Amino acid sequence: MAEQGVCAGGAGRPGGTLRAYRALLGAQARSQTAYRASFLLDLLGNLGATVFDVVTVLVIYGVTRELGGFTLRETLVMVGLSASAFAVADLLVGNIERLPAHVRTGLFDAVLLRPLGALPQLLLMNLPLRKVSRGVFGVAVLVVALGSAGIDWTPARVALAVVAPLAGVVFFGSLFVATATVAFWWVDSGELANAVTYGGRDFTSYPVTVFEGWFRAAFAYGLGFAFVSYQPALALLGRADPLGLPSWAGWTAPVVALVAAVVAAAAWRTGIRHYRSTGS
Repeated sequence: MAEQGVCAGGAGRPGGTLRAYRALLGAQARSQTAYRASFLLDLLGNLGATVFDVVTVLVIYGVTRELGGFTLRETLVMVGLSASAFAVADLLVGNIERLPAHVRTGLFDAVLLRPLGALPQLLLMNLPLRKVSRGVFGVAVLVVALGSAGIDWTPARVALAVVAPLAGVVFFGSLFVATATVAFWWVDSGELANAVTYGGRDFTSYPVTVFEGWFRAAFAYGLGFAFVSYQPALALLGRADPLGLPSWAGWTAPVVALVAAVVAAAAWRTGIRHYRSTGS
């Protein structure tokens, strides 16, 4: 008990908290890389989903020269923005989707008892380091797409090319957290959350002009997915929006990401207050 008290007291201080988080991360890294051959196979295997997204777009353009009014090179900019943002967010935040299982089994009770933040603990528990390969591949696709799109580079566009993917990471990360908090009210909410997060990834891989009606309005602008890849790509390419939004809309990705983060934080705090122990 004395040892637990020392640990709790140490974790209560900022330096102790950071050391505790580093220890959790280090333990995950050591456990997942203990068998190097298996870990390397996992790295290669996890490339599949992101590679498939790119290959799908290439196959579509094998039978058409334009998609929703955009060429292959223009669409690949959107694919690169989407793939890089989602892959990094999935690496850093994606395992929050295990929250329904933690609530069901009572593991979340143990998380709340520790003198550390509940959300950072959940993110560091079983951190999927094997997904690093997806992030690297997504960034590589973005770099190649930007280099081949014939963009008229200005300092502002260089800054946007850096900031937009980071805003996308924040947006998707916020989406992971916000949808996971539904588990505090509805434990079997995993499929609903996946429909929004992974469905959003697929949505942002294409120009929003290929979608129509209420579906486009709801996903592109109601939920903000248009500001992950479509609108930033328009600003980078110097193209007017066929849907009529002003040219400055492409530069608002960081603002949309910030709004998403605020909503996700509010949903998380509300969910924590609503949570009742399983008693197990």
